[in-house]
Amino acid sequence: MANILVVSIVAGVFAASPEASARPTPSAAAQVSQDVYHRTISIDGVEIAYREAGDPRKPTVLLLHGFPTSSQMFRNLIPQLAEDYHVLAPDYPGYGASAMPSRDDFEYSFAHFADIVDQFVSQKDVSSYAIYLMDYGAPVGYRLFAKHPERVTGLIIQNGNAYDEGLRDFWTPIKAYWADGSDENRNALRGLLKLEATKWQYTHGVGDVAKISPDTWHGDQYLLDRPGNQDIQLDMFASYATNVAEYPHWQKLFREHQPPALILWGKNDQIFPAEGAHPYKRDLTNVEFHLLDTGHFALEEYGDEMASEILDFLDREVLPRD
Repeated sequence: MANILVVSIVAGVFAASPEASARPTPSAAAQVSQDVYHRTISIDGVEIAYREAGDPRKPTVLLLHGFPTSSQMFRNLIPQLAEDYHVLAPDYPGYGASAMPSRDDFEYSFAHFADIVDQFVSQKDVSSYAIYLMDYGAPVGYRLFAKHPERVTGLIIQNGNAYDEGLRDFWTPIKAYWADGSDENRNALRGLLKLEATKWQYTHGVGDVAKISPDTWHGDQYLLDRPGNQDIQLDMFASYATNVAEYPHWQKLFREHQPPALILWGKNDQIFPAEGAHPYKRDLTNVEFHLLDTGHFALEEYGDEMASEILDFLDREVLPRD
């Protein structure tokens, strides 16, 4: 696959995937129209927006988005998965098309988001699922894994951290806020919520910026600029410290339960750099490991290639079909 560094580790053996050529490319599969539905569901009085596609009788893939975006980051991936799988992609409260309750009425934290998503899959009558975890989706998904490890059929990990090695220079001012939640340290992070920073997340480290639609960062920024939303984001920055405290527990669960994992990681990402990808190989024995020559939002530049790897992984390792 051009411009992608691929290292495959399956049961501790370095090997490329021979089955990858057995499936049609996603571009060909995408010629079959797959309807994507944009729905809402009420959870604890909060309207949660979500995208759904595919046959609910088929195995489910749960897509968990990152910051500062929403399920829109999966807009192109969902139809490619939905031919063979049931796909669910919720927006967290305060993100995307979901409701944005007041901070006085709703606790904005990763633990609460995980509870919301847990109730979401229960209300959708889904008892098992593979999880695509990206950025904020990783701590949300790993909290689900900690609650119900038996339900998780596999992990698709894209620039989603679970190791101290993955928190490097970008996190220095955020760590200062964790140590001292003063107004000064809180306000120092507001620059991360401006248009320039949002655009940077999409364009830094990509091979060809012209491939990245400006709709991505402008759409995200429109939602960030809603009155009250930036303080929600600052609360989430503070809450991220609770995830770091859970890293050792999640790593222990990886070792105990050994879910099959596919790692697709934009190696030029400065938020979650590749140093955070490699440690998964210490704890998981059935890992396919791919470093992609792109940035934080890898799907924007390598969507078709990633979809092909995901479908191959699901077909072979996680959710075999009759």
